[in-house]
Amino acid sequence: MTERLYLYDTTLRDGQQTQGVQFSTADKVQIATALDGLGIDYIEGGWPGANPTDSAFFEAAPKTRAQMVAFGMTKRAGRSAENDDVLAAVMNAGTGSVCLVGKSHDYHVEAALGITLEENIENIRASVAHIVAQGREALFDAEHFFDGYKANPGYALEACRAAYDAGARWIVLCDTNGGTLPEEIARIVTEVIAAGISGDHLGIHTHNDTEAAVAGSLAAVLAGARQIQGTLNGLGERCGNANLVSIIPTLLLKEPFASQFDTGISREALVGMTRISRMLDDILNRVPMRQAPYVGASAFAHKAGLHASAILKNPDTYEHIDPELVGNERIIPMSNQAGQSNLRRRLSEAGLEVEKDDQALGTILNTIKEREDAGYSYDTAQASFELVAREALGRMESFFDVERYRVISERRRNAKGQVVVESEAVVTVQFRDGSKRTGYFKNEHPQDLHDDGPVNALWQALKTDLGPYQDRIDDMRLTDFKVRITNGGTEAVTRVIIDFQDAQKRRWSTVGVSPNIVDASFEALLDAIRWKLVRDGKA
Repeated sequence: MTERLYLYDTTLRDGQQTQGVQFSTADKVQIATALDGLGIDYIEGGWPGANPTDSAFFEAAPKTRAQMVAFGMTKRAGRSAENDDVLAAVMNAGTGSVCLVGKSHDYHVEAALGITLEENIENIRASVAHIVAQGREALFDAEHFFDGYKANPGYALEACRAAYDAGARWIVLCDTNGGTLPEEIARIVTEVIAAGISGDHLGIHTHNDTEAAVAGSLAAVLAGARQIQGTLNGLGERCGNANLVSIIPTLLLKEPFASQFDTGISREALVGMTRISRMLDDILNRVPMRQAPYVGASAFAHKAGLHASAILKNPDTYEHIDPELVGNERIIPMSNQAGQSNLRRRLSEAGLEVEKDDQALGTILNTIKEREDAGYSYDTAQASFELVAREALGRMESFFDVERYRVISERRRNAKGQVVVESEAVVTVQFRDGSKRTGYFKNEHPQDLHDDGPVNALWQALKTDLGPYQDRIDDMRLTDFKVRITNGGTEAVTRVIIDFQDAQKRRWSTVGVSPNIVDASFEALLDAIRWKLVRDGKA
């Protein structure tokens, strides 16, 4: 028999406290819909009345199987729960569940709230009782619980008991400052249960200030807690919250969790984990973290030749799960550490089947090693690697040649005396039939005092007019641009890696190297177009 373990997502509220993150109402609706499709039990939509976006979300919130939760704080001292306008705004959101945060650390009660310890206990009790009396499910977030318990365990427990005895469905123990280690969390949760608060009414809410939020959450579950709170991609204030994108696959795929608990999330839904994680990054206009556990682009990348050779024989030699279980994929990147088994696997993934005794394999390996000695890096630029391989195999089509390009950046003062920077670029290409096309781009909005720079001007000019190939590149979008200096001093070499995406959601990366940053960028831009044309089968 499995036990029910509940998952509570607070991306829309706690996640929005991440520096630089601000969700629109439409963003919140999209995220909530994705969470519901995944199978999350509770979706915390925000704090009604605290800001216009949160209030608007509850009016526009989608109908979900998951329980929608409004968040707020316990009533203020000196007034009743029925007459507290802040609490009323939370109740007026109309959600079936309401989560209230209250102090459980005596120091914060006296120093931050400026009230007596007894007044705080009454505020908690009366607030939860008011929610329950209105027929709502009540959750109590015991703020600073673990620090409070270590300082004054009796008072921290009294705060939790006040909510528990008033009818709260969940008492959520919060490691608000993120400094409590997993072993401490497990011990304290065990002691809370022993003190009379049932484990099936306990939740855990951790922050990642010691890089232990996921471990702390799992430790709490093993100790008896039956609800986990967290956010997608670990969003949250300071260093973030417990990352549900890491916690959920661990619960479903790792022991003792997989056989002991039912989370309500199916193995079929788990396949969408990588997509949901990257959807959030797209909403935030962020580049997905390559090293993210389970869902990162490098989570199942095998660079070393020894590893890749073993992976070819049996993937579990260097993989803890099948990447397809979470919607990810295995990658065999190319680098100067690669062997022939690594190379053939990578070629196969690119649709290039090569026999073991093909002499081109040696040529490709030597070319990769020579070019990496010159500053190139192919372990993160798979598209450029594929082009190198195709050239060596004689399977690279010639689409066009670049005859010349020119880029000019000018810094000057406009008629208003304001400093403006403008960039313009010209690119001339020649096609196989001998015809030529010239693309031109210039920043048309100098009055905005904004210029996207010479590389953007070059990119815009390059893709302005590619004749018979134009329709194949119109949906290309540059998503990230990374620059590294591979040598110092007067012999510095610049490496540029650029990430792209198209309308089919394909992602690819290319690399360019030159002492000139613009020329290195142009090489990467050109590779990106050539790869796109090859993959789309346009000759």
